[in-house]
Amino acid sequence: MELDAEDLGDGITLIRLSGRMDVEGTSKIETPLAARAVHDRGAAIVDLVAVDFLTSYGIRALMLTAKALRARGGRMVLLSPNTLVRRVLETAGVDQMIPVFDSLQDARAGVQAA
Repeated sequence: MELDAEDLGDGITLIRLSGRMDVEGTSKIETPLAARAVHDRGAAIVDLVAVDFLTSYGIRALMLTAKALRARGGRMVLLSPNTLVRRVLETAGVDQMIPVFDSLQDARAGVQAA
C-alpha cells in the first residue's frame, strides 16, 4: 500500500492511495492517512483509482478518518474507485456516509459544499 498527498489549496488535501487495502496494506497507511487528512477544518479527497482490493479493515480506516475529520469541522470524500472497490463500498453502505465522486472537479465541489 502506498500513500501520496498533495495540497490543492483552499484547505483541500488530495490523498492518493494505491495497492491493496487489506490488513497488511492498510496497517502501513492507516496512521499516515489520518495524519494527512485530519487537520483543522480542512477537507480531504481520497483518490482510490489505484486501490485494487478493499476489505473491512480498509473500510474501517476510511470511516475512522472521515469521522475524525468531521469532528474537526472538515469533510472527506472518495474519488474514482474501480468497479470492484465501488461495489464493496456500496455493499457496506460506506457511500452513504462518505460521498463518492468520479471526477476531481466533482469531488472538490463535494468537499467545498459542506
